[in-house]
Amino acid sequence: MAQPSAHAVERPRPAGAPNALVLDLVEWGAKAPRLYADVIDAWRTSCPRLTVWEDAVERGLVERTAAAQDGVFVVVTKHGRDLLAASGRLAPR
Repeated sequence: MAQPSAHAVERPRPAGAPNALVLDLVEWGAKAPRLYADVIDAWRTSCPRLTVWEDAVERGLVERTAAAQDGVFVVVTKHGRDLLAASGRLAPR
């Protein structure tokens, strides 16, 4: 098997691909509060390298809120809305 040349250049990975998916999730959630079960059904993945839901929660872009008898909802935080506005995906309030 051929060994890579010492002069071989590693191809860069597309910058921001995972960040774009996180922004997609936040943008989707900003349109209306979503049931937690619906969010997990749509965005959770078993791929350990694709952690869109987990990244959005860890960054404080979305949060779970309990609404009496309606269940648990996911809403976009102020930080999430600010990030959307800064990226041109949401008009500032």
